[in-house]
Amino acid sequence: MLNNLFNNLKKKSLIERFLLIITILVFSAYFFLGLMVIFWKKFPFAMEMQYRIALGVVLIVYSVIRFFRVYNANNE
Repeated sequence: MLNNLFNNLKKKSLIERFLLIITILVFSAYFFLGLMVIFWKKFPFAMEMQYRIALGVVLIVYSVIRFFRVYNANNE
């Protein structure tokens, strides 16, 4: 799986590789933001725990959807 991804990455132009790296960074940012919202003890906004968990899950699901969209676009 990773070999295929790296082989496809070598075939892409410099701009396409740069955009792929940026999208991977954005995916990881959304994923870790979702984890932070769920597990941060002293969350700076006054939210009940159930809403924090819901927001965190939404952010994590969104990041996974972004990841699969990028992964499928690179395999075509």
